[in-house]
Amino acid sequence: MACYIIDYDLRGDRDYKELYEEIKKYKRAHILESSWAIVTDKSAKEIRDDLLKCIDEDDGLFVLRSGTEAAWHNVLCNNQWLIDNL
Repeated sequence: MACYIIDYDLRGDRDYKELYEEIKKYKRAHILESSWAIVTDKSAKEIRDDLLKCIDEDDGLFVLRSGTEAAWHNVLCNNQWLIDNL
């Protein structure tokens, strides 16, 4: 299993409940308003493709496999989750 960082820029006035529900299917932490960390066996491309079904065509989406040095400040999630999974 690997940890991935998901970041998105939602540009429309659409209901994004479907996107949030898709992200919540994973072991996850909500890092910042539009950033999540998830743990999965899927590849970055598979995650991207799953999430693209839930957003508008003009929205931005970024998926990055974690595994390098990380530092943070004043995040929304539990610090221990990040320590254990990034």
